[in-house]
Amino acid sequence: MEKMVTADYLRSALNGKRVFLTGHTGFKGAWLLQILNWLGADVKGYSLVPEKDNDLYNQIDGDKLCFESVIGDLRNPEKLHNELVNFEPHFVFHLAAQSLVRRSYDKPVDTFMVNTQGTANMLEALRMMDKPAVALMITTDKVYENPERGTAFKEDDKLGGHDPYSASKAAAEIVIESYTRSFFYPLQYASHEKAIASVRAGNVIGGGDFSDDRIIPDIVRALEFGEEVGLRNPHSVRPWQHVLEPLGAYLLLAAKMSEDPVKYSTAFNFGPCPDDMLTVQELTEIFLEHFKGGAYKNIEDSNARHEAKLLLLDSNKAKSMLGWEPKLNAKQAIHWSAEWYADKKNTAHEKCMEQIKKYFEG
Repeated sequence: MEKMVTADYLRSALNGKRVFLTGHTGFKGAWLLQILNWLGADVKGYSLVPEKDNDLYNQIDGDKLCFESVIGDLRNPEKLHNELVNFEPHFVFHLAAQSLVRRSYDKPVDTFMVNTQGTANMLEALRMMDKPAVALMITTDKVYENPERGTAFKEDDKLGGHDPYSASKAAAEIVIESYTRSFFYPLQYASHEKAIASVRAGNVIGGGDFSDDRIIPDIVRALEFGEEVGLRNPHSVRPWQHVLEPLGAYLLLAAKMSEDPVKYSTAFNFGPCPDDMLTVQELTEIFLEHFKGGAYKNIEDSNARHEAKLLLLDSNKAKSMLGWEPKLNAKQAIHWSAEWYADKKNTAHEKCMEQIKKYFEG
């Protein structure tokens, strides 16, 4: 692959720059915060408080890695606007979201308010900022209308969503497209000076994830209590990727957008290779094999809700335009994740930084 996702290249774009990061207290946000800090960026985070005491953000003492950490809600447009405009960031990474499919069934209105209206609030704040900025709107691989035919989705495929989470993110994509056409049209960049892109990735795994209803945290919790891992959808196929894969892609895209805001202000998929797919059961077996112990069982969930069984992304656009390809295959991603949890000697931040340096400098 073209050696673009490297520390030197990214540092040349981000060192000394102001970065506004929403969702910095979440799993992906905490990893991205560490990378940005390592690259020399000044990060202002905007997010809700971490949900659990053992969340990765707390374990890495994330407040110390921020130029400023703001506890705020996307549903508060005035506060969001003030925090963004006063900071005058060079880069914006909008990760904050209600990101759990099962929770979206329990709290559908909150999910739409956070994911769809919150994205509109973010874009409106950008529209009100009278400074140039590169902004990445992070959505998900689940934004596509998915008939589960086994074909990989391209960026211009039909949007849709069965569950409230997927639908809220597809709606967010429509909001992003509307703002882009109405206020941030790439060919009129000289007048508005905002480069906007939406990025779609999902099913990330990696150390430090302790969320509910995610397979790796479920496995880790079962191992800690000496229980069998319960698999709700053992035969579902997912494009598993280590958390550093999409984060590296986001940073690469942001750097490219700063160089050519017209060319790169568009939507991108960032997924694994099409033939690099594993079922939930296969992922579980590989993870447990690394720990040399543990067992799983398939369970029937009487409260089961619809979740896609098959989901594939076509990342050829990212390959051709950005020179981006995955560095890790699914088995490597699982091994890196398992190694993080198995390491009881080093701190969470030390474990993350070891893998960050290995990924970007290796």
